[in-house]
Amino acid sequence: MKAKAKPSNAQPSLSVDSEVVRQIRQHARSSSKAEICGVLIGQDRDHRIAVTACIEGQNAEEAGAHVTFTQDTWEHIYAVKDQKYPQERIVGWYHSHPGFGVFLSDHDTFIHKNFFSSPGQVAWVFDPHSDEEGCFGWVDDRIERLTQIAVLDRRGGEEAHESGSSEPEGEHRAESDAREARPEMRAASQIKIRRVDSEDVTESKDTSLERMVFAVFSYLLTVTLGFALCWYLFPHIVVMPVVFDPQTGQFIDPQSGQVVGVARDANAAGPGQTSAKPDSNSSTQPSAPNQSSKKGDNAKPN
Repeated sequence: MKAKAKPSNAQPSLSVDSEVVRQIRQHARSSSKAEICGVLIGQDRDHRIAVTACIEGQNAEEAGAHVTFTQDTWEHIYAVKDQKYPQERIVGWYHSHPGFGVFLSDHDTFIHKNFFSSPGQVAWVFDPHSDEEGCFGWVDDRIERLTQIAVLDRRGGEEAHESGSSEPEGEHRAESDAREARPEMRAASQIKIRRVDSEDVTESKDTSLERMVFAVFSYLLTVTLGFALCWYLFPHIVVMPVVFDPQTGQFIDPQSGQVVGVARDANAAGPGQTSAKPDSNSSTQPSAPNQSSKKGDNAKPN
């Protein structure tokens, strides 16, 4: 009897074939409400787990929040394994969490501890709603989520050949239905792309420059007309040179020689000056004739 491998303190090295990942996703997406399950087939050597195939768990008790391997499920699994993978061993199991995320519930932990307790066995979880997936394995008697998973494409290196066949009609129909369902895709399909030459780019730059110059001249013309209207419609102060005569207190236009104004204090005589305005009581006015002298002049000698 082969001795059971001892658990390690380090996480196991896990590699999964890309075809296995594709089959697990396809199986999980076939049931969007109930969980599905299956087993992983491969090899476990020197703390390295290689998953090369998987077997669907048919006749399992599937529910919305858990899945259970029944006796019929195990019979089907071992029948397929003995027929297709006689040299391989069961290195773990997989199941889906539709809309629950990636984790191991209490029921999942019970299944892993009782049916997949070997250190070289893992548990793969896939959520078909969010397309999130992860894997859990044994690390020192604990179940931990593995941080490093290598997905291998074993078909790499194949030469590409032209098949000569067109795309399936179903894909064209699905694409047309998607465009009808999404208005933004219809709008995107109506966009036309044309070739732009260097001459077109130069012409567009010249047009932009002309528009800018026209806009600047328009603004300047508008401002000039505004100032002209304000000048003619609103009162304004006109500054003109004049000569002030201190003797008479008058402002005289130096060009025409005419009096254009009189100072407010022109009537008040300055110190040492006489008033230019004659006084009504001045002696310049003729006085009344002296009656006595007049009589004396006209008197005749006795």
